[in-house]
Amino acid sequence: MIPDVSKALNWLEKHYTILQGIQRGVERETLRILPDGSLAKTPFPNKIGSALTHPWITTDFAESMLEFITPVNTNINYMLTFLRDLHRYASVSIGDEMMWPLSMPCFVANEDDIILAQYGSSNEGRFKTVYREGLKNRYGAMMQTISGVHYNFSLPMAFWQARFGVKNAEEGKAVISEGYFTLIRNYYRFGWVIPYLFGASPSMCSSFIQDKQKAKAFIEQTNGNCFLPYATSLRLSDIGYTNNAQKQLGITFNHLDTYVEGLKRATHVKSDEFSKLGIKVNGHYRQLNDNVLQIENEFYAPIRPKRVPRAGELPSDALLRGGIEYIEVRALDVNPFSPIGITEEQIRFIDLFLIWCALAPAPEMSSAELECTKLNWNRVIMEGRKPGLEIGIGCDSYREPLSKVGHELFKDLLRVADVLDHQDDKQHYRKVCERLDLMFDQPELTLSARTLEAISDLGTAKFGLVLATQYKNQLSSEPLQLLTDGDFVQQRTMSIEKQQKKEQNDTLSFDDYLKEKMNG
Repeated sequence: MIPDVSKALNWLEKHYTILQGIQRGVERETLRILPDGSLAKTPFPNKIGSALTHPWITTDFAESMLEFITPVNTNINYMLTFLRDLHRYASVSIGDEMMWPLSMPCFVANEDDIILAQYGSSNEGRFKTVYREGLKNRYGAMMQTISGVHYNFSLPMAFWQARFGVKNAEEGKAVISEGYFTLIRNYYRFGWVIPYLFGASPSMCSSFIQDKQKAKAFIEQTNGNCFLPYATSLRLSDIGYTNNAQKQLGITFNHLDTYVEGLKRATHVKSDEFSKLGIKVNGHYRQLNDNVLQIENEFYAPIRPKRVPRAGELPSDALLRGGIEYIEVRALDVNPFSPIGITEEQIRFIDLFLIWCALAPAPEMSSAELECTKLNWNRVIMEGRKPGLEIGIGCDSYREPLSKVGHELFKDLLRVADVLDHQDDKQHYRKVCERLDLMFDQPELTLSARTLEAISDLGTAKFGLVLATQYKNQLSSEPLQLLTDGDFVQQRTMSIEKQQKKEQNDTLSFDDYLKEKMNG
C-alpha cells in the first residue's frame, strides 16, 4: 500500500532545519473573455508590454490566454502576494475584459475564434507561433485553451547535503538528479491524491465535447452544463488535455541519461500521422517539423524535471549539463474559489507531498509500469468521489479503498508537517493536513464537489461569469502590495525594447533560422 517511510521520517525529524529554504514558483493560465463570456480577440495588452520578453506576464497557446509567472522565492506569502499583484495589474490593463476563472473553457463555439499567440516578427517570435500552429493542427486548438496552474519546487541544498553527503550542486548533480527521479516516480504512483483533493473540473460546457461517443457518458442539464457525477478533473482526462500520440514514447524516469535520450529520440523520429499534415504548405508553416515531438516542451506529463537553460540551450542539454534543478508539478486545475487560481493551502499540501515523495522508497519503473500507474489517476479523475472507490496497488495486483490509502498517506504527511512547523506557533502545515484528511471521509468537501454543486445551480457558463465579474471588481479595486505601477511601466518598456532588438538583430531568413534550430 503506502511504502514504509518510517526510517526516513525518523531521520528528517532529527534534521529539522534542512527544509528551510524550499524554493517555489507559480505559473497560472487564464483566458481573457468579454463581459458576455465570449473569448476576447484583442491582442495582448500593449499596456503590459511584449508577451515575447515580459518576465511576469505573457501568453500561452492563444493570444487571449494570459500566463502569470512569479519569480522563484522561498516565502509562500511573498510569492502569492506577487502573483496577486500581477492579477491586479492585468485586471486593470485589460479594460472591460475579464479573466475566466475555470480550467475548462466555455464560450468557444468555433476553433476559428481562437487566435494563436503572436510574438512579433523576430525569428524567435515566429518560431513560437509556428510551434502553436503545430499544436493546433496536431491536437486541436480547443484542447489547447484548457488552463491550469503549474507549481515549481526545489529542495534546499542543505537537504541533499544532509541526506546524501553531497558538497555542492555541481559535484552532487548526479545524486540530486537521482533524488528528484525518486520523487517523480512516487508522484506517478501516488499523485492521484492531487486531483482527488484539488481537481476542479468535474463538468464542462456541452459545446466543448466534440466526440459524440464520449458525450454519451455525460449527464446534460438544461443550463448547458455537462458533468460526470463523481469526476474530479476532466482537464486531466482524455476529454481534456492529453496527448495520445505520445503514449508510445516509452520515456521513463529512472535515470537522467535515459530520460534525456527518450526525449531527444522523440524530437528526431518522424511521425507518420504528423507527416500527413505537411510542414510548409503553400508557403505557410503548419508545424515546425513532422517529428513525434516538434520540440521537447511538447512532451506532456503531469510532472517534469527541469533546469533553467542558458541562451540557445535545449532543455535536455541543460539537464545533462547541470542535472535537475527543480521539478514542475502540472496536475493542478485552476481553483475557481481563488481570484488568483491557487491558495496557500494547496501550496502547503504540495510541499508536504513532494517532500514525502523525495523520502519514500521508489523502485525503478518500466514504461509499462508507468502506464499502469495511470489507471489510478484515471479512476480518480473520472470517478474519484464515488463511494467505495478502490485504488490499485502494485500495478493493480490488488486494491484498497481510496480513503484507507489516503489516511495512511496523511499519517506520514503529518510528521513532515511537524518538521516544517518546528518554528511556527500557528502550525500552518499541520492544520492543512488535518483539514484535507477529512476529505477522504467527506468527499463533499473537495474542490470538485464544491465546484459541481455551484455549477449544478448556475450552469458552467453563469458560474464562470459570476466569478469572473466578482474577481474583476475585487482585483481592480485592490492596491498593489509588493510591486508598483512604476515596476510594471519599467517592465513594459524593457520588454518592448527587447522584442524590437530581437527583430532588428535577425540576420537569417525564418526558413534558415528554422533549419538551423531544428538541426542544432
